[in-house]
Amino acid sequence: MFHVNVEGAIFRDGKWLVIERSKKEGHAGGLLSLVGGTVDPEGFSANILERTVQRELFEEVGVKVKDEMIYVRNTSFILDDGSEVIDIVYLCELLDAEEAFIKSPDEVEAVYWLTSEEVIMHPDAPVWLIDSIKAAEAVIKVKA
Repeated sequence: MFHVNVEGAIFRDGKWLVIERSKKEGHAGGLLSLVGGTVDPEGFSANILERTVQRELFEEVGVKVKDEMIYVRNTSFILDDGSEVIDIVYLCELLDAEEAFIKSPDEVEAVYWLTSEEVIMHPDAPVWLIDSIKAAEAVIKVKA
């Protein structure tokens, strides 16, 4: 019925971990994005969303995040082929001091640490990324 996509919002030293999606990507190629990906079918499973966020962050940019994540928001959208997607964003905390890098060049063109303002003003930042950053920022303020 739906594809389920999850994204990890990581905030460190006043900046967000953001990628430029590979131009090879069918959806939103060349645009800025949080790191994330599609949930794989596993049958009966626990914490599948959180484990998918961890897997995608490690596969795409080589970072590990803590098991504890904070739900930020969910949205839906339709792909060019008509498939419907549910997207879920989690606020994540880095497990260690490893630096993010392009680990999967088929999916990631570039890795950035950007302030909220830099994301908002960036010409390649789609509205859904801006909205996710604003929602994650609001969660951080409540948490503080």
